Amino acid sequence: MKDSQNKKIGMGSISLLLLMFGILFSFSWKNTEALGDTILRFLGLNPWSNGEMGTHYTIIYSLIFFIPALILGHKYKSNLGAKLGRNLSLIMIIPGLLLVFYAII
Repeated sequence: MKDSQNKKIGMGSISLLLLMFGILFSFSWKNTEALGDTILRFLGLNPWSNGEMGTHYTIIYSLIFFIPALILGHKYKSNLGAKLGRNLSLIMIIPGLLLVFYAII
């Protein structure tokens, strides 16, 4: 019996869900704006620091999903999907942080 068949759904499994929300929040498809931009405008917030230019705040808000996904995946390693959520969120956090630091500099 494989080890993955013994894993249970738990808190670590939420890391996959948070990862999916972060991806949906930050990416755009074809010529449409990111779903996060639409949500931020609906809430009355501007997704850009300078009109339609400048720092894209959606990247920062997506990190709000990726960082807890990384933490939950690391803390609850034995849960189903925790390792995948942790690894993929780490892959998403690195370019996100680089973009944020690049925008600040």
